[in-house]
Amino acid sequence: MMSAKPQILIIEPFFGGSHKQLIDTLVECLNLADYEIFSLPAKKWHWRARTSALYFSQLIPPEHEYKVLLTSSVLNLAELIGVRPDLVTCRKIVYFHENQLVYPVREVKERDCQYGLNEILTCLAADVVLFNSNFNRMSFLDNVQPFLNIQPDFKLKHIRERIEKKCEVLYFPIKFHAFPNKRHMMDAEPNAEPDCLHLIWPHRWEHDKNPKLLVEVLMELNKRQVDFKVTICGESYQAIPEAFDGIQQKLGAKLINFGHLTREEYVKALLTGDIVISTAGHEFYGVAMLEATYCGCYPIAPNKLVYPEIYPKENLYNTSNSLIKMLYNWCRNPEIFRRHRDKFFDYFNFERYSAQHLVPKYMEKMRITV
Repeated sequence: MMSAKPQILIIEPFFGGSHKQLIDTLVECLNLADYEIFSLPAKKWHWRARTSALYFSQLIPPEHEYKVLLTSSVLNLAELIGVRPDLVTCRKIVYFHENQLVYPVREVKERDCQYGLNEILTCLAADVVLFNSNFNRMSFLDNVQPFLNIQPDFKLKHIRERIEKKCEVLYFPIKFHAFPNKRHMMDAEPNAEPDCLHLIWPHRWEHDKNPKLLVEVLMELNKRQVDFKVTICGESYQAIPEAFDGIQQKLGAKLINFGHLTREEYVKALLTGDIVISTAGHEFYGVAMLEATYCGCYPIAPNKLVYPEIYPKENLYNTSNSLIKMLYNWCRNPEIFRRHRDKFFDYFNFERYSAQHLVPKYMEKMRITV
């Protein structure tokens, strides 16, 4: 008797970071025989967006029993369905970790409109379009028409309306249960924390995370001679940002971690952290911020982007000066800071971002019972 073929086709052209994390989390709830994954390594993002549909069209078997197709917005789904019409009958679900309609570029002339157009076409080809935050959903939908208006000699109309009815927000599922919980550890050892505050910046080393602002803030704190230590970690896909030049010499012993950390080192850093900082110029969700917060760090983030959707007002800053002032005051008064942090954890709700709460909702979207 022949074994049944997989019914779930998972395609990820950029299999790394949160893209990989999402798939790994979802397949834990599936039987190995139920799904098949086709992926490419997380590099050369622009080429993945341009050519992965053609690549996967040749790789996916012509004889199959797929009922569900799950992919991220890096794939041009319209192209794939165009050259592989046998996949059109699948329930096609696209997940947006980010969107290109508002993604920052250093120079406007650098913008390649094709990536945004690919995402619009992908939404039109999909049955269900999922976003990791309401900020991501609304920033995409609100920019569909302005983006299409760039087209110089005719107008494309009513595209937003066709896409919007397919769109939903489904938060990225974080496996909080895989992290130790510092707050429980502190209950067991109430006087275990040192006086000096440990600041954490756990982001990708790229311009949209604004490392320049981080350095400006740290240099000002250093100049004011307050006591602190700092961890700067996260993935670095390219060269070290110019802003980080000479930072090791300037901060000396205050900089206790600099560069990529192993998983074990990362968790250890988060557990010894007091404050996790975002300086992002763009963020659609912020997995690292929520992981650090779960591990006991007090989150401080810009009062824009996705952050007002997740964190209370008192955790958000409007200017670099207000960020400096906040950190300066906390670093000078660690005990007052920790009492303030404890109050935050009394009411912050992690469940709505947790894998245990969210994964069943993903399965519902795929019409799978677990």
